[in-house]
Amino acid sequence: MQKETFYSEDDFIHLGALQHYVFCPRQCALIHVEDAWRENVLTVRGKILHEQVDTDTYESRGAIKIVRGLRIHSYRLGIVGRCDVVEFHADGSVLPVEFKAGKPKEDLSDKIQLCAQALCLEEMLTIKITRGAFFYGKIRRRVQVELDEELRKQTESVIAAVHELVRDKRVPMARYMAKCRNCSLLDICQPRAMNERKLTHYMSNLYSV
Repeated sequence: MQKETFYSEDDFIHLGALQHYVFCPRQCALIHVEDAWRENVLTVRGKILHEQVDTDTYESRGAIKIVRGLRIHSYRLGIVGRCDVVEFHADGSVLPVEFKAGKPKEDLSDKIQLCAQALCLEEMLTIKITRGAFFYGKIRRRVQVELDEELRKQTESVIAAVHELVRDKRVPMARYMAKCRNCSLLDICQPRAMNERKLTHYMSNLYSV
């Protein structure tokens, strides 16, 4: 049986890096390797929402105990962050709830971030968490997510990829896509310019004698 390894706190990566990586590995590297950051309207909306939620408070609503802004970590996976809300129910179940300013995304970035929160809570509390939830500000309702084995495998794969990216201090090449228009780092990344330089280099080599 292979011995399980654990990360030191110096090697922890932030939970937010997982969402950045799924959206774009280059964006993740620019933020978490190059320390580049710039706000846009989408990031400001998200920041304001999380400031309202992450209040480090505790309350009871009937049989449900609610903790806001709970700090979490996993030594097994080497990740650290905070949960917007964690609900402790009378039946012993625990439900992490993540607040998002927008609407459900087509990619897995939100679900992987939520699953990573659950993995941290499972390690810290020695329990099994089967579900999580999002509250999306744009549609003003809660969306339940099943934390099945496939999502767990995908989440751990992304965590390993981000660790490798940060450890190797590697910044992937830029590649322009439609979603680049919503990225706050568009001016720093300059994916169109990178594509144009690659094309110029290719044409130069093609017609050189």
